[in-house]
Amino acid sequence: LHPGGADKVLLAAGGALEPFWALYAVHSQPHVLELLQEYKVGELSPEEAPPSPNTAQDPFAGDPPRHPGLRVNSLKPFNAEPPAELLAERFLTPNELFFTRNHLPVPSVDPSSYRLQVEGPGGHTLSLSLSELRSRFPKHEVTATLQCAGNRRSEMSRVRPVKGLPWDIGAISTARWGGARLRDVLLHAGFGEHREGEWHVCFEGLDVDVGGAPYGASIPYSRAVSPVADVLLAYEMNGKELPRDHGFPVRVVVPGVVGARSVNVKWLRRVAVSPAESPSHWQQNDYKGFCPSVDWDTVNYRTAPAIQELPVQSAITQPQAGAAVPPGELTIKGYAWSGGGREVVRVDVSLDGGRTWRAADLAGEQPALGRAWAWVLWELRAPVDAGAELEIICKAVDASYNVQPDTVAPIWNLRGVLSNAWHRVRVTVSR
Repeated sequence: LHPGGADKVLLAAGGALEPFWALYAVHSQPHVLELLQEYKVGELSPEEAPPSPNTAQDPFAGDPPRHPGLRVNSLKPFNAEPPAELLAERFLTPNELFFTRNHLPVPSVDPSSYRLQVEGPGGHTLSLSLSELRSRFPKHEVTATLQCAGNRRSEMSRVRPVKGLPWDIGAISTARWGGARLRDVLLHAGFGEHREGEWHVCFEGLDVDVGGAPYGASIPYSRAVSPVADVLLAYEMNGKELPRDHGFPVRVVVPGVVGARSVNVKWLRRVAVSPAESPSHWQQNDYKGFCPSVDWDTVNYRTAPAIQELPVQSAITQPQAGAAVPPGELTIKGYAWSGGGREVVRVDVSLDGGRTWRAADLAGEQPALGRAWAWVLWELRAPVDAGAELEIICKAVDASYNVQPDTVAPIWNLRGVLSNAWHRVRVTVSR
């Protein structure tokens, strides 16, 4: 009788209930507690907790605790996505369920000694403490969806093997970000609104590899100083200070742009205005798309531009693949998003493998023109007959009438990035 369905209850099967319980305030209502009282078995003693593992010589020993509901794609470094069952339940993703993309150990940062360095040619330099970043610049808030370039990579692996984490549909999440506009900080540091020629803004994090090299990335200068691009040096996430996994104390948020320039530039230590892109490995030799015929023997990363804006995307979060659903009215849910601030104007859904289609209902914030930074959540209710075999498909259309490709093979690439073919889920209707 659980109102969220059995699949939500089973997320806690075999583990702690409390992290899931805390996601919903309705759980604390007296009638809910009264209902559950008859199922109480007892209380665990703190002395019965398992011993802590030996963390000596482990560079990841200082990583923060994580929500047990996250589906882990790698432990060290930690990379995980929310379960699809919870992904489209809320417009804003709870901080503890926001997908995590780390390349290196999570640094431990003392906010009292933190300094952000802003540098560039011509002697322009600026050093800011966390309190100065908060007090000197107006706080700006923006709701933005962040998506990893490898979202849905696992579907590309079914065509041909690719190299990269096996993300399903959950390497995407949405939050309300708060912080200082990068534009305001750059102008305060003495950089003008316009620069002749090609210029970039490079970012470096406090997370470093064994050789001391930090994660780095860059965006075009024009985007960094644009008054409508809403690029943030964020210190808040959904009204709270940034969690450690998500960049405490300061991270970059570049709405409408691939996560490699935004999701991954956390624990920000340096911003540099430069006539060249970031020299970082992740800017120069990763996060680029190639022809399906390019393999690891022929790839030349210098021949392709770094991914910035992402293509239109959508996925089905309910029902789950392989599920048996009851006959009658079936509710289908999912998300849709497009890069570059392009609004999603329609999501088409098919229950018969693409032979017939109907438009889903969309829900989300009303965006300003060209600034649709956040996803829409969509829903379709349709009658289904007992015993039917359904192939459910979704495809999104954005304001430029870009639409998702129907199959994966023509967009396959050796790194498995930019995976945005029609999302397909097969289910059976019970008799």
